[in-house]
Amino acid sequence: MKKEIKILIVEDNEIINKSLVTLLNGSEGFKCVGGFYDCESMLEKIDELKPDIVLMDIQLKGMSGIEGVKRLREKDPEMVVLMLTIHEENDLVFDALCAGASGYLIKKTHPIRLLESLEEAYEGGAPMSSSIARKVISFFQPGKKISPSIDLLTDRELGILKELAKGKTYYAIALTLGISKDTVRFHIKRIYNKLHVHSQAEAVSEAMKKGIL
Repeated sequence: MKKEIKILIVEDNEIINKSLVTLLNGSEGFKCVGGFYDCESMLEKIDELKPDIVLMDIQLKGMSGIEGVKRLREKDPEMVVLMLTIHEENDLVFDALCAGASGYLIKKTHPIRLLESLEEAYEGGAPMSSSIARKVISFFQPGKKISPSIDLLTDRELGILKELAKGKTYYAIALTLGISKDTVRFHIKRIYNKLHVHSQAEAVSEAMKKGIL
């Protein structure tokens, strides 16, 4: 039996909130464990609900989604948080990623693609456009690099990491490198383990600090 991915929603638009709850609970392999309208209420219940992924709006009344990400990562450094946003070309998206979000989804994302992105994030991926990925990378480029750790990643892992840094999906990486999506997923998990990170932005940042990229 397929494992259910437990999702917690934080969205102050009632229509969007209820639509997401309905979509998740009506889709095989997913379960919504809570639908909240603000970060404050969510933070009070997060330990009890134990979600696999938190799907959270960036612009909320009261505590912002960006501050919410910081609080969640303080509670659990391995928590997967995806941001909901109206426009992807937005500094708020960048700020949320730097705060520890694993990726983001556009509110008008097609339901099938939304479910695929949640599954991808659960398996260690990071839904993110190439333009935002480049912005995250450039943010870390001015930082000081230490000596290259040339033996840390294999050639295949390095190749996949370079494609990941471009903001490509697992499927796109598989097509580019001529391998299966499952192989890409396997290597990305190894990359994250070796770099001791939990998201695409963190992997790229850590690789650049180590002089690998």
